[in-house]
Amino acid sequence: MDPLLARVEVLRERVFEAEKRSGRCPGAVTIVAVTKTFPADLVRRVIAAGVPDIGENRVQEMLAKSADIDQPCRWHLVGPLQRNKAGKVAGLVHLFHAMDGVPIAQTLDRVARERGLRIRVLLEVNTSGETSKHGIDPAQAPMLAEALASLPGLDWQGFMTIGPAGGDQAAARACFRQLRQLAEALRLRSGLALPELSMGMSGDFEPAIEEGATIIRVGRVITGERH
Repeated sequence: MDPLLARVEVLRERVFEAEKRSGRCPGAVTIVAVTKTFPADLVRRVIAAGVPDIGENRVQEMLAKSADIDQPCRWHLVGPLQRNKAGKVAGLVHLFHAMDGVPIAQTLDRVARERGLRIRVLLEVNTSGETSKHGIDPAQAPMLAEALASLPGLDWQGFMTIGPAGGDQAAARACFRQLRQLAEALRLRSGLALPELSMGMSGDFEPAIEEGATIIRVGRVITGERH
């Protein structure tokens, strides 16, 4: 068996078990395969293995691979976006995970309205408080929620966070729980559906699922180690 296909099967079983432990329906969680630094040939293998959601951190890498791949797939931009590159991702990205402020939101909204689009976005929240990470402070979320909800070119789907560095599962779980609780509070306050929670990576996706993740962003558990 192709080692990549074997890794996908193991991942699917682990996701299924985490869904079951948390009382979720099978298939409740979308797996996004993060393929940064890997060539287009590997992306084709990932799609052929039954994982059609492909995540990239950098706009230029995503553009290059998308031009080289004709298999049906959904592109996810999981890294930050500079305002001068907003026009390059509009119409290509299925979901932008890392909205981290009003300026980039306004730029994407303008581009979307000019092109007759609605761009699906998530608001990135820095639940770990680490200065090395992007994302807004959780206390800012209610204020930014009002701003995002007023932009007709954006289809605001929910939230994204990254667990703390170091692999501490308990600390990661606390961050994921905080994001879920934040989303629940804003749903009640705003009346918005906000159905998506993008949280959990290769080292901590199981507690993320148990805390309510609807999307996980995993790299090496599918691709193998980067060299």
